[in-house]
Amino acid sequence: MAKEISKAQKEVAESTDNQKVMLFGKQNFIILLIGIALLALGFILMLGGGSNDPDVFNEKMFDFQRITLSTILVLAGFVVEIVAIFWKGKK
Repeated sequence: MAKEISKAQKEVAESTDNQKVMLFGKQNFIILLIGIALLALGFILMLGGGSNDPDVFNEKMFDFQRITLSTILVLAGFVVEIVAIFWKGKK
């Protein structure tokens, strides 16, 4: 049985030596970049809303853009990243 395993390992090693196998294809990298762009946009939308004077309360900190939209974009970015990792293209 040990000989059978070693034969199989040799065949796999020989086939990988002859050709380099990429784990991700072109589609995976495109989806990955889209996910990174969504994450970056979400974090950029979270910026700002503070006040220069600590004694003055600024309502802009709790607007739709910073609380809801940016959170949705960041979560969508993470979902797209997971899809990019598990995406199996046509062979």
